[in-house]
Amino acid sequence: MRILSSRYWWLPVAVACMAGCGKQERMEAVQFAKALRGTGANFASANTTEKDLVANARAWCGGITANGGGRGAELDQNAAVAAELAKYTESVSSHLSQVRQAIDGQTLKEEYPREVRDDLTTELTKRQRRLQDMRALLEQSATEFQQLRHSASYAGDTYPDGVGKLEVLLRGYSAPEDAVASAVAALKEKYGLHDSEL
Repeated sequence: MRILSSRYWWLPVAVACMAGCGKQERMEAVQFAKALRGTGANFASANTTEKDLVANARAWCGGITANGGGRGAELDQNAAVAAELAKYTESVSSHLSQVRQAIDGQTLKEEYPREVRDDLTTELTKRQRRLQDMRALLEQSATEFQQLRHSASYAGDTYPDGVGKLEVLLRGYSAPEDAVASAVAALKEKYGLHDSEL
């Protein structure tokens, strides 16, 4: 009996270590979930602004591709709208950057919280790239409208190349999901976290 006891002396130590390690992992998940919730307002603002931006850009593009870029003052107005929409893309991207910085600033040692962070960072990066593409096409369109304004041969029934490309981009656009809330939900499910802890 004594031999058996000495042979398995490590068992209580291993159990204690596993319990301690699990506790550490859970504490890290709580801290990360709290940090994610702290970005909620910024992320919600970015989502709302992005949805409004896309709705306005779609309506604007649709009118131009259906009726042409117009002439005279209409070209000036379209150039101004394109420039204004481009500014909105910067605003959304700035909000997303703040969220990414808050997430990247978390020191995570455990595998699952790191996976959640990596997935979220990937999603935010994709959105920012799409916004960069949108901004580039809007800026291109603004420049092209100004060029058409000074073209004596332009009849007003066609539209800039940038507008056509932007319409294609917007056609494939899907509304942003609340990726932060999904990340928090994943942590809550994995570790059995309660709202009172967050």
